[in-house]
Amino acid sequence: MKTTKPEKLKSVRYSKYGYWFILPFFIVYTVFSLWPLISTFYYSLFAYTTRNLKETITFTGLGNYLKLLGLADGEKAYFLKYLGNTLRIWVFNFIPQIALSLLAAAWLTDSRVRLRGKGAYKVLIYMPNIITAASISLLFYAFLSQYGPLMSVLRNAGLISQNSNIMSSTWGTSLAISFILLWMWYGNTTLLLISGMMGINASLYEAADLDGASTWQKFTRITLPLLKPILVYVLVTSAIGGLQLYDIPALFNASGYIGLPDDTSTTVTMYIMRLHSTDTGRAAAVSIMLFLITVLISLFLFRAMRQSESGRRHKKAEGGGQS
Repeated sequence: MKTTKPEKLKSVRYSKYGYWFILPFFIVYTVFSLWPLISTFYYSLFAYTTRNLKETITFTGLGNYLKLLGLADGEKAYFLKYLGNTLRIWVFNFIPQIALSLLAAAWLTDSRVRLRGKGAYKVLIYMPNIITAASISLLFYAFLSQYGPLMSVLRNAGLISQNSNIMSSTWGTSLAISFILLWMWYGNTTLLLISGMMGINASLYEAADLDGASTWQKFTRITLPLLKPILVYVLVTSAIGGLQLYDIPALFNASGYIGLPDDTSTTVTMYIMRLHSTDTGRAAAVSIMLFLITVLISLFLFRAMRQSESGRRHKKAEGGGQS
């Protein structure tokens, strides 16, 4: 049945109304995301100096970026140093977090595990996520300080020396911050993985049981491949949050913008806040570099997922053709 010309015009006219529904998104995105990003890049091309209460603005081009990377004369690569601190804290948080979350999610979704109070357990592991970062940071700072409860117990038991202090150790401080993040976000990651596992067809596991597959084989060949979209989402959001990490290390160190000891737990966002009041141009350059690194990591993860997914489909097609 052919569509008449008036009907075509009518459908085109009605289709235009759809643009009015998506217009608010583009307006909000332009005002609160795109324009701030463009203006930040603009500010990064200038040097702002204040002398005698007078601010001087000088165009430097890519000078701020060269200074941050240590490519300018007399400048150190502070950005790379603080990026290394940030990645170290994130890695020691995320690797055990994803491992424990996968284990807990598989345990809670396994029909053979007859565990009472699964709902209560889910609530308990998620509760740290609803506590404010300031409360958690100050709590652990008081607990792990040199004369806090934990150190006092270990000192009285003779397990550590009288002068031991986690806060004066580079690895001790980094691992403590990583543990706080692990404890805080472990429940959220577990619930995301549980939702993904519950969406997997149970008949796949029943067929695997009939074929005599072990628990490990079912987990690696059924659960993980079908859970990959959720895993990529968790990995990307965790990487973005890890690169933008600020509140926990800043409050845990109780030092504002300097991560103790000796600036070894200072993150990139702490560095941005430190520069904001003294060198706006360099702070803007750090923000742009952090944005570009976040985009590159996200694109890499999405590309890796797409390649592995296409490879899996190609193998399946080859197997089907040979059978």
